[in-house]
Amino acid sequence: MTGRLYLCATPIGNLEDITLRVLRVLREADLIAAEDTRNTIKLLNHFEIKTPMTSYHEHNKVEKARYLVEQMEAGVTVALVTDAGTPAISDPGEELVRQCFEAGIPLTSLPGPSACVTALTVSGLPTRRFCFEAFLPVDKKERREILKELENETRTIILYEAPHRLVRTMRELYEALGDRRVSLCKELTKAFEQVFRTTFSEAISRFEREAPRGEQVLVIEGRSRKELKAEEARNWGSLSLEEHMDYYLEQGVERKEAMRAVAKDRGISKREVYQGLL
Repeated sequence: MTGRLYLCATPIGNLEDITLRVLRVLREADLIAAEDTRNTIKLLNHFEIKTPMTSYHEHNKVEKARYLVEQMEAGVTVALVTDAGTPAISDPGEELVRQCFEAGIPLTSLPGPSACVTALTVSGLPTRRFCFEAFLPVDKKERREILKELENETRTIILYEAPHRLVRTMRELYEALGDRRVSLCKELTKAFEQVFRTTFSEAISRFEREAPRGEQVLVIEGRSRKELKAEEARNWGSLSLEEHMDYYLEQGVERKEAMRAVAKDRGISKREVYQGLL
């Protein structure tokens, strides 16, 4: 019979955050695939779990995923864990999940801790709408493109960053997004949990004086929708009505729909657009 994959969320700091279901699955699984077996063995020893482990990480994720899929096709039940938090979120587990779907291997996720959601809930910033970018790309061109996309993002933005890159990244964010409110979160769920609610400029000033320690979760204020709409209206106002209409017509939009779009962009009635064009 075919085995299955369990995505097991593990604590991001406080060991008491592990669920009873995850503990049961870790004990009952045939094999635990761990991002770092040296780290996971501490968790297993704490809860007296003796299940065999194998390493599954960023550098072997494609080849090792094939091996794990073969094992599950032979009936092996695999529990996947990351170093901390939920597997497949900014994690090589994404590749294993993809290969399991392609091979028809059943899988399920056992919910639990997640650093990005934990940071969002204590940030003091809006939580209804948010986007998660994890670590910004290392490639300079791709990094610029992502920052450009975030410039007009109205949702709350969540990023991860290492301490030695924090100041540089915040300078880039300040330049791209302006001086936004930001909550810097570290040591989440641990005894010395810290949430520093500030702005980019204040945070840069502080960490230029004192070196940051520990990996940070940055929760960043999204751009005001009202401000964005006002800016868009100003930009449309620099065009004549004919130029504005041409913008839509050249995209193949029908004339009536184009007039409706122009009216909406400018905050005027369709009749005013019609009369202006005449």
